[in-house]
Amino acid sequence: MQDVLADPSLAGVHFTGSTDVFNGIVETVGQNISRYRAYPRLVGETGGKNFVLAHASANIPALTAAILRGGFEYQGQKCSAASRVFVAESLWPALRERLCDEIATIRVGDVADFSNFMGAVIDEKAWNTHARVIDEARTQPDSKVLAGGQARKEKGFFVDPTLIVTSDIKSRLLRDEFFGPIVTVFVYPDARFADILRTLDETSRYALTGSIFASDRGVVAGVANSLRNTAGNFYINDKPTGAIVGQQPFGGARASGTNDKAGSMWNLIRWISPRTVKETFVPPIEYRYPFMNPN
Repeated sequence: MQDVLADPSLAGVHFTGSTDVFNGIVETVGQNISRYRAYPRLVGETGGKNFVLAHASANIPALTAAILRGGFEYQGQKCSAASRVFVAESLWPALRERLCDEIATIRVGDVADFSNFMGAVIDEKAWNTHARVIDEARTQPDSKVLAGGQARKEKGFFVDPTLIVTSDIKSRLLRDEFFGPIVTVFVYPDARFADILRTLDETSRYALTGSIFASDRGVVAGVANSLRNTAGNFYINDKPTGAIVGQQPFGGARASGTNDKAGSMWNLIRWISPRTVKETFVPPIEYRYPFMNPN
């Protein structure tokens, strides 16, 4: 990689991966900038701490399914996975019961068995990270593991779908990306909905995906406007995952990347180099302009 980034012919990098790795690429390119024949174009699609925001008017069965699929499909190992959920207090008792009941039915095991919803996480390093986060949640007074929370590595690196609730809006459970099957819930008073919009915007450095669940269309419109800078891909009454390239261009800003929207014309345009051509059929033969004449 370092040899590629140091090559004078480097024209661009299109990267998908972690935020830290992309930060390193940008830093290296900056240090080598005097070597290049042209300015390299850098496109990054990186991390996310993606949210689900549940208004008091949300449909609980649909919300439940979105959290389970959005948070635990692919073991939560996708950049768009739902990992933080903000729920109106009036919804929480019913939602909590439904989520815990459903999580208890999720099968984790060999992906060759199609009855399993989840498989192993990618490697031992990831497993260690997830196990450490879950243990941390158990020991902190402002958080509680409500469902799942088991990590096993007898025949692979398996982490059960884990639901955590925290009362600390500044908790790293709501801030940092863990890239695993860990979903953290923060319960807010119904009357503080406007405040939670501001808090949600400020809690995490990422801005990849997010969704709003509400049956009140006025609320949906207001949230879409208020949170326009918090998610490059915004979903209404749906999980914040599953963008199909060519149908729903994908990408986010802030620490989530350069928001160049893979799968769209906007991304393609980044990789062309336009040339403008001018041809003059009657060229001037005098350098002086008419307004310079004394008469």
